[in-house]
Amino acid sequence: MKKIMQIAVLLLSVIGWSQEAVKQDTLKTVTVQGSKRSIKKSLNLTANTTLVTSKELLKAACCNLAESFETNPSIDVNFSDALTGTKQIKMLGLTSPYIMITEENIPSVRGASQAYGLSFTPGTWIESIQITKGAGSVVNGYESISGQINSELIKPMNDIPFFVNAYGDTGSRFELNTHFNKKISDKWATSLFVHGNARVAKNDMNDDGFMDNPLGKQFNAVNRWQYSNPETGWVSFLNVRYMNDQKQTGQLDFDPDSHRLTTDYWGSEINTERIDLSTKIGYVFKDMPYQSIGFQNAFSNHNQQSYFGLNQYDIKQQSYYSNLIFNSIINNTRNKFATGLNFTYDKYSEFVNLADVSRIDNSVGAFFEFTHDNNDNFSYILGGRFDYHNRLGAFFTPRLHVKYNPWDKAVLRFSAGRGKRAANIYAENQNLFASSRVFSVLDSNGKVYGLNPEIAWNYGISFTQNFLLFGKKADVTVDFYRTDFQNQAVVDVMNSPQQVLFYNLDGKSYANSLQLDFNLEIIKHFNLRTAYKYYDITTDYLSGAYQRPLQAKHRFFGNLEYETHIVEKGKQWKFDFTWNWLGKQQLPFTESNPHHDRLPEFSPSFSTMNAQITRTFSSTFEAYIGGENIGNYTQHKAVLGADDPFGPNFDTSIVYAPVFGAMYYAGIRFKIK
Repeated sequence: MKKIMQIAVLLLSVIGWSQEAVKQDTLKTVTVQGSKRSIKKSLNLTANTTLVTSKELLKAACCNLAESFETNPSIDVNFSDALTGTKQIKMLGLTSPYIMITEENIPSVRGASQAYGLSFTPGTWIESIQITKGAGSVVNGYESISGQINSELIKPMNDIPFFVNAYGDTGSRFELNTHFNKKISDKWATSLFVHGNARVAKNDMNDDGFMDNPLGKQFNAVNRWQYSNPETGWVSFLNVRYMNDQKQTGQLDFDPDSHRLTTDYWGSEINTERIDLSTKIGYVFKDMPYQSIGFQNAFSNHNQQSYFGLNQYDIKQQSYYSNLIFNSIINNTRNKFATGLNFTYDKYSEFVNLADVSRIDNSVGAFFEFTHDNNDNFSYILGGRFDYHNRLGAFFTPRLHVKYNPWDKAVLRFSAGRGKRAANIYAENQNLFASSRVFSVLDSNGKVYGLNPEIAWNYGISFTQNFLLFGKKADVTVDFYRTDFQNQAVVDVMNSPQQVLFYNLDGKSYANSLQLDFNLEIIKHFNLRTAYKYYDITTDYLSGAYQRPLQAKHRFFGNLEYETHIVEKGKQWKFDFTWNWLGKQQLPFTESNPHHDRLPEFSPSFSTMNAQITRTFSSTFEAYIGGENIGNYTQHKAVLGADDPFGPNFDTSIVYAPVFGAMYYAGIRFKIK
């Protein structure tokens, strides 16, 4: 009750301020007629791409990129561990390292930021997200294996003068997001995005003596500048960002000032500071609007200092990325091409329990991508790139996307492509540091941690049909994708509960993903989205072939959304309900543990429910309430060896379900247009 009162006080204070601001706003109210789909699938795009709009992002509980996919059937969202509250995403059954994650087509979540980077981009900053299944474009790099997720931030030229979002939940998490935008002239505009969040109370809903979520705070700010001159054809962006994120988790009685790196109490701190600077310059040839040239540059400095009990992990990554792109046509606009050069530099200063595993990676690459579109029913994109990497050597990466419209309102797509990447085994598996597992790299002949690079082929086919059902809009989509690893950096937790083994694949590893979507407009403003997903993801480990741990073979997704008609001054009600069902999951091997610290071979199946209600009072002000996991399902035993956290059986990484039960939240949004 105390927590709910805290949320209420916060919201009432912001509401009071916002109402006063409304009085001062002299702009006329604009009534919006009709509604737009919040998730869009095109029948015309060659690649299998889904567009997630800002409208869809508002349905998720606050407030970062990782939490933006809760209502999207193409992305699976799971907790990475039982302590940090960090959510990880999967596409086609594969974790985020196999996804090319970009921000405005510049690689963003990679290397040192793989574990927590998705939580560093607030959802209210995002204008839209493009999700592409299968091999990504060669323009963006060679690392994409299962797909690409590109987020577009709100553009200064399109932003409103002021926006604020205030949020609080029963887990003592509070957030504040603000946008300030200024049109300096008809050619210049600038935005300042400021985000802050804090979790201020210790919660232990499952009574295991460990906090279910970390204490923490984050400050995040970005200043964006945009120049656009349609008369000359020049456009440019400049972004400067600073982010500081601090987390503390562990036992309830842990005090970092007294107990850090001691065996008095188990605790962890993860402190990250990050600076980003990026520029984009583009020119569209005045007399040839189909011809353009662009140059992207990005620099980042990522510094994480952390420890997990007695395990210390520090990583600093300094990166530079540049991409030069030229777009034009061959003979006519049906035949287009993009070509260019890119350069990547990464300096890793990495220490694992004081062992220095630092390195410098750099690569230079050239790419060419040809697009044919007959403007009727057939198109394809054929691309390839050649790269030279100081550790991976010289290699070629081909990609193909084909689209065919066999009849009205139908589309058939095919894709194939090769991806290659160096696995950052420690940064990508930080959740395993919060255990007593010993990290062992079994191979030593490779160029990165003794391992050879991961290589995989991805193939996919997709069919979509739009139609009318009882006079209402409906569509059905069937996707099937297969990923075959020629080589893989295997993360083996199936051999022993006291070890995690890293080695290159010796045998087979593949991922089959089947997804069936059915969407229906039941009545006007009342929509149903459903999806069934089947995964067959198998890897040959030292102890035999197993399904990928912590991956459900069967999943079902259902979403209902309803909006009332927009009435006077923009007043409206919005309702959203999401149901997720997950089948049993292969669990890591724990059979050799004492009986009380064993888990079964497979987890039980379970379901979760999320809901949100939004009341729009005007075109400038709205309030929302909601809940996650409102059925209050929790994993029975989330922390193994909780009674002896420095003993051999301690493990917080085996998480297949929510840890902290139901969570309820409330918030407001206010705009000055």
